[in-house]
Amino acid sequence: MAHNREPLEHVQRNRARWDVEAKDYATAGERAWAREEPAWGVWRVAESQLHVLPTDLAGKHAIELGCGTAYVSSWLARRGARVVGIDASMAQLTTARRLQRQHGLEFPLIHGDAEAVPCRDGVFDLAVSEYGACLWADPDRWLPEAARLLRPGGELIFLVNSSLHTLCIPQEDDLPATDRLLRPAFGMFRVEWPGDPGVEFHLTHGDWIRRLRSSGFEIEELIEVQPPETATTRYAYVTLEWSRKWPAEEIWRVRKSHRSSRAPHARRTARSTRAARSWRRG
Repeated sequence: MAHNREPLEHVQRNRARWDVEAKDYATAGERAWAREEPAWGVWRVAESQLHVLPTDLAGKHAIELGCGTAYVSSWLARRGARVVGIDASMAQLTTARRLQRQHGLEFPLIHGDAEAVPCRDGVFDLAVSEYGACLWADPDRWLPEAARLLRPGGELIFLVNSSLHTLCIPQEDDLPATDRLLRPAFGMFRVEWPGDPGVEFHLTHGDWIRRLRSSGFEIEELIEVQPPETATTRYAYVTLEWSRKWPAEEIWRVRKSHRSSRAPHARRTARSTRAARSWRRG
């Protein structure tokens, strides 16, 4: 599979969606870039409470998969990481580049597909996704790609809607999750909401575990996020009362096994890209 292929249908749809909606997320991106301490998810739970990031990032090579406005990348860069961001939406990256200039912080930003990243094998120590590739990309494609990009022992961290929340949220826009299961867990994968042009991907815990292990990852931690009593969010699909009782978000921390070998997909992807920069092939 070559990187110069025509983007898959769900990639094209999500790119178009975010090019239109990027303007609605610029202000949130500005606030996130300005934070001294990272704050995660829709409830903005502090890093000091969740302990998501590795303690020593100085000199480490990191990539954010589906970076959007690249605020997570900015958090990594300020901690000394040599970070790269990739996103399918040029409009999102336009905001990210403006915020780079505003904050005097430079790192490479790639307009591309997190399922086929134009970077060489095994160059990164850390891959991160907060509601990026982990929500909008096909896990049968982006997980093997993340494994290809990471060195043996490298860490993948991603934050996404919890499986339970996905089962309890109504189809209609702006209605919060209920205390009832509204859809089957078995077979949950590709999700398209009425009136939303994008394509999301949601998995049960068992399906996440199987795919992570088959991609060569060892699972280290699953953090089920509980927001503090004073937390607020601008998103209507979940309430604080609900999130205090059940996890609306979950954070996976996994590590590429030293024993893992690259899958055929990863080998083909690796051969297909040649670039001159150190974080790319060559």
